[in-house]
Amino acid sequence: MTEPGSLPKEWKVVRLEEVAQPRNEIVHPEQAQHLRYVGLEHIDPGDVKLKRWGYPAEVRSAKHRFYTGDILYGKLRPYLDKAILAEWDGICSTDIIVLSSKEKIDKLFLANLLHTQTFVRFATATMTGVNHPRTSWSALKSFPVPLPPLPEQRAIAYVLRIVQRAKEATERVITATRELKKSLMRHLFTYGPVPLDQADQVPLKETEIGPVPEHWEVVRLGEVVTKTRQMDPRKTPNWWFKYVDVSSISKERLCIQGYIEYRGKEAPSRARKIIRAGDVLFATVRPYLRRIAVVPPELDGNICSTAFCVIRAKPDLADPMFLFFVVSDDNFVRRVSEHQRGSSYPAVTDSDVLNEIIPYPPLTEQHKIARILQAVDRKIEAEENRKAALEALFKTLLHHLMTGKVRVPLERSKPSVDGTDGS
Repeated sequence: MTEPGSLPKEWKVVRLEEVAQPRNEIVHPEQAQHLRYVGLEHIDPGDVKLKRWGYPAEVRSAKHRFYTGDILYGKLRPYLDKAILAEWDGICSTDIIVLSSKEKIDKLFLANLLHTQTFVRFATATMTGVNHPRTSWSALKSFPVPLPPLPEQRAIAYVLRIVQRAKEATERVITATRELKKSLMRHLFTYGPVPLDQADQVPLKETEIGPVPEHWEVVRLGEVVTKTRQMDPRKTPNWWFKYVDVSSISKERLCIQGYIEYRGKEAPSRARKIIRAGDVLFATVRPYLRRIAVVPPELDGNICSTAFCVIRAKPDLADPMFLFFVVSDDNFVRRVSEHQRGSSYPAVTDSDVLNEIIPYPPLTEQHKIARILQAVDRKIEAEENRKAALEALFKTLLHHLMTGKVRVPLERSKPSVDGTDGS
């Protein structure tokens, strides 16, 4: 038994200051124009690899200097869990503590250690300040580090890196598939559901929204949707309903990711619009954020906020999923957003959405276009689920490996991510 809990007998417990030290080298951006800049906004929570950065021209005040192999730890709001291993030299925000590792600890092992729940809780408990709560090196240096022998540290870091690389590969697939979807949408809304090598055989005509096949029409969205109803749930005080507001929709995945259950008498003032399965919800508040989703069967007959335009296709005129893809297209969103009014609460009206022009192919072609894009969405969803599973696996492994509950065979030991021997 040790201060951090039960550990393997070969492991030691040391203070963080025994295995790492802060690098307090200050540099002015004008003296480091050749270097990349890292701010807290560039570090993804829970990740040890940096994927974004800026440039010194974007910053004015003095910054910290860091070098390849240093750990960049976000001391502002430490519960956000931001710590990465630097893979190149640069400068960073003074809200980041730059740590260099000592000989007895592997760099990647240390970076992962700073993501453990135990360390995040410890750092969060040391926060000071109200508006911008932060921790400090003086508070963190006493953290008790469970320290396996160096070969086992490297083996642990290697296993965790394998999972992270699998997640990164999945993220690349998701990004590529989303780009494919955008390209497909441009093709399908210009030439229709024809193969790419036959696009030049499709006769086109110019319209208000660009070229479309000659046999297509362009219509107002309101011409192919039916009017929806509103109700005041407070008039049925004991009725329990599921409420969808703007924050319920993922703007990345374009789906409803949650809802709140209310009794009628407790209904929010905006809870008014009745929704049906297959309806398309288009947020009229800050429409450029693309909070757009299709209502799933389990929410049929429930209520959404008046901050949505509810788009319900006329069955004999429009395919609901075709309309979903049309209104989630960047061009449609941009045209609607041009109508927004207000500075602190920019919004459009339902009329602004319903009066917008859309491409209108025959119903059979709408079905084909919807099926093609749904197949791409299913691929994206499968990859998103894989990414979530890998993130859960990483968290589980991180806990078990860093506490010795799961041991790694030492023949798995590999070099650190920066190509050194890990010292």
